[in-house]
Amino acid sequence: MPFFIEVILPLSLPQTFTYSVSEAEYNYIQKGMRVAVPFGKSKIYTALVIELHQNSPVLYEAKEIHEILDIKPIVNEFQINHWQWISNYYMCAIGDVYRGALPSALLLESETIIALKNETFVDETTLADDEFLVYQALQQQSSLKMHDIISILNKKNIFPVIQKMINKNILFLQEEMLEEYKPKLIKYIRLDLHYQTKEGLMMLLESLKGANKQKEAVLCFFQLQAQERKPISVKQLTETANSSTAVVKALVDKQIFEEYYIQEDRVNFDKNKIENELHLSNAQQTAFEEIKESFIEKEVCLLHGVTSSGKTEIYTKLIEEYIAQGKQVLYLLPEIALTTQLVSRLTEHFGNQVAVFHSKYSNNERVEVWNQVLNSSEKSQIVIGARSALFLPFSNLGLIIVDEEHEQTFKQQDPAPRYHARDAAIVLANAHQSKVLLGSATPSIETYFNAQSDKYGLVSLTERFGKVQMPEVELVDLKDSYFRKRMNGHFSNTLIDAIAEAFSLGEQVILFQNRRGFSPVLECMTCGHVPQCQQCDVSLTYHKFKNQLRCHYCGYAMAKPTNCHSCSSVHLTTKGFGTEQIELELAELFPSKNIKRMDQDTTRGKYSFEKLIDSFKNREIHVLVGTQMLAKGLDFDNVSLVGIMNADNMLYHPDFRAFERSFQMMTQVSGRAGRSEKRGKVIIQTYNPVHNVIQQVTNNDYEGMYKEQLYERQIYHYPPYFRLVKLTLKHRDFEKLKEGTLWLYQVLKQSLNIPILGPEEPAINRIRNEYIRTIMVKIPSNQPLQPTKKTIQKALNSFSLVAQYRPIKVTVNVDFY
Repeated sequence: MPFFIEVILPLSLPQTFTYSVSEAEYNYIQKGMRVAVPFGKSKIYTALVIELHQNSPVLYEAKEIHEILDIKPIVNEFQINHWQWISNYYMCAIGDVYRGALPSALLLESETIIALKNETFVDETTLADDEFLVYQALQQQSSLKMHDIISILNKKNIFPVIQKMINKNILFLQEEMLEEYKPKLIKYIRLDLHYQTKEGLMMLLESLKGANKQKEAVLCFFQLQAQERKPISVKQLTETANSSTAVVKALVDKQIFEEYYIQEDRVNFDKNKIENELHLSNAQQTAFEEIKESFIEKEVCLLHGVTSSGKTEIYTKLIEEYIAQGKQVLYLLPEIALTTQLVSRLTEHFGNQVAVFHSKYSNNERVEVWNQVLNSSEKSQIVIGARSALFLPFSNLGLIIVDEEHEQTFKQQDPAPRYHARDAAIVLANAHQSKVLLGSATPSIETYFNAQSDKYGLVSLTERFGKVQMPEVELVDLKDSYFRKRMNGHFSNTLIDAIAEAFSLGEQVILFQNRRGFSPVLECMTCGHVPQCQQCDVSLTYHKFKNQLRCHYCGYAMAKPTNCHSCSSVHLTTKGFGTEQIELELAELFPSKNIKRMDQDTTRGKYSFEKLIDSFKNREIHVLVGTQMLAKGLDFDNVSLVGIMNADNMLYHPDFRAFERSFQMMTQVSGRAGRSEKRGKVIIQTYNPVHNVIQQVTNNDYEGMYKEQLYERQIYHYPPYFRLVKLTLKHRDFEKLKEGTLWLYQVLKQSLNIPILGPEEPAINRIRNEYIRTIMVKIPSNQPLQPTKKTIQKALNSFSLVAQYRPIKVTVNVDFY
């Protein structure tokens, strides 16, 4: 009787695939194990087993698997069900979810290996130059990979050369699977058995009479052994004895020391732990009790606490209760920059029970955390991470905390799956029968609407920790300041005076400008020409530090021109300003102060966030200039002043969330000021000080903003009253795209009796040489979502069957943000 397994492949394919296995393999394989399977002509992929059955496929003959990669499942049932929900709800391929969920070190792919055929005689004179170079390289080493040959021949198209050599019977190809994860092994030393007696020690010291450095290393080893009573690593010995590895190696060669290895976790927080008791204020204690009461009846609770109200302490107290019950806790954050501060706060309290998971970690570090969570290790009872931490193999989840739940970075935009971590977390918690706590000073309108309509619990925290006052907000009218000549560059005299006052009191300053680079536009004063990206419909941003123009969409860069490309005039000027320009202007105003930038350009390295945040916390930096990274929950006790350089460029985005986002961003940035005893100050520079949103920020009026936005959302059919599904179509040929989009729009319009916007050209309608058009489907929230999505999927299937439209790329974004 035949035996089969159903697998997911890490490819953008909507269906699962069936492979045949032997009876022994069928009895050994379990759901959640990885198997290497052949796919296509010669590729081998890591597939994930999701079902075992005995039904042979109808449309194709099942191939045999290549090999079984695991001895036990690395993915559990909860995850497989959750992935299927994500695939179904967000209308993406299950293969996309699988590829996005697993650390890439666990997703092996075959690499083509090229080797010489031993039995073949090769006449070197018949080989072309490129062929001879490959042949010569294979004389030196037994096999080469494709990328090795690319570097040997210094060209990308190497396949014709390889093909000719295969035809001449010189080479053969083989596919090889590579296990990428390597455990971290630390080298330790111990004294050889011969020298562990009293006589042996005497002999040892006698034998080292002439070798002083070796003798010092041995004596230091004894000293460490007496002090620590635990294994001593080579690194520890060389550092303590101020010696070198060569000295240790000499002692190993003399058989005085013996080397051995111990596997160690790459990330270790035990040294951070400080024994301390957490005490909540009266307001925090009340909120804590209310959350627990809310959890009796409801699965989800929103903690709406003003900035600096001490939400993290409440989270910590809740975590204590859940891990005392032996449960796992997931703590989701919107930004990697935030994990830096939070990790140090939580590891002080919980030590090595905390694990961290995000994209700045190396592949091997992520695999380690994956394995710890899979084995329910004590080292990962609390997992802190960005949205991808949602995919870890939890089996005993008790609580999910989504901090700063309003943040748009919780929504994955590209590539698929385009999921929202907050909503996916609520579904995951439901499967585990665990609780979700959403925290924010400025909740998203949808979440607050759910709390007001009694779907979620709501707990408010209206006072700052330690009864600290909310910051004083002062508005500066830029129009009036420019007219009265009270400006210095992009700084009003009011802001300069406030910065100088903060410096005189030894306090620090944060300046916010939500645009990186020096200037978004370089314009010719003679003819008005603005350099554009060759591949996208956007102007190039000027980066003064690198003296280049860059596209923030595709990465295209060019050196800053000395004259206009259109009329050759040398009169070029910059318009608008970014963080780089603020940093330089400030350095001219306050040359003795240490000013640093925190944006995407300065935080590319693994530890760049930590270095910047630690330096600022240790008061080595006087001013931190930054983009929206600064707006998210960072805690600095010495910041007395926050300056928002231009509030208007956030307000006028062509986006239905522009006002909500502007309120959230400005309130969050303002919340960084005055977090200790002294009242902080916020200066907002704007051309429109009477604008409703700016007035709401000034008065900290969240309710006012919420009611106003809710009214507009209802009139214009937007969330929370309607669900949005956005279809984005891309193609290099504008006419073909226009025709295809119109065809799809008409099919949807005929099939669905709901509002459909489109086909629209977005503000930036060409990226990487592909034209873009969008269709927006608005589904009333009181209407079931699934039938509508099925209709959309049918229309998309029909669209892909039309030959001339098949090359058009279509992406679906459910609950578009």
